[in-house]
Amino acid sequence: MSDNFLNPDKVLDNLILWPDMQAADFGCGSGGWTIPLAKRLRKGEVYGLVYGVDILDAPISALASKALLEKISNIKTVKTDLENGCPFGDNSMDVVLATNIFFQVEDKSKLLDEIKRVLKPNGQALVVDWLAEASLGPKEGKISAGEMKKMAEKAGFKVKKEFEAGKYHYGLIAIKP
Repeated sequence: MSDNFLNPDKVLDNLILWPDMQAADFGCGSGGWTIPLAKRLRKGEVYGLVYGVDILDAPISALASKALLEKISNIKTVKTDLENGCPFGDNSMDVVLATNIFFQVEDKSKLLDEIKRVLKPNGQALVVDWLAEASLGPKEGKISAGEMKKMAEKAGFKVKKEFEAGKYHYGLIAIKP
């Protein structure tokens, strides 16, 4: 896959990160975003923690195996159905990633509310999803960057940044006030 498709490392450069952060990767799959984020959340003896959250066993198992192979110890996996909430406490995360998940979710507002609930004040939500006009990707469920921005603002987020995340994706960084 070429860099202009979707490069998690380049996209993560848009976040303000420090080593001791608590983060959750909602819809983590096999860890394409979880692992690069976990690598960034460590410096010397200081390690942050990234929770890889998914509804399916196979991707969670694959993520755990990859983390073990790469000797990454600051990832914990959580199996849950995000549409019914997640086990994290209110105001517990500094960062939440929601990459390529909104097109799959029936109640997008409910997911935004859950992201907001778990984020600490001034916490960052990174949303990356398919461009509505993209020739690749899912046929149904795509939501435009403009529509996502409106939904995030309606949910009480302050959209800090909107950017091209690759040839077929957009990115938004939304802050919880």
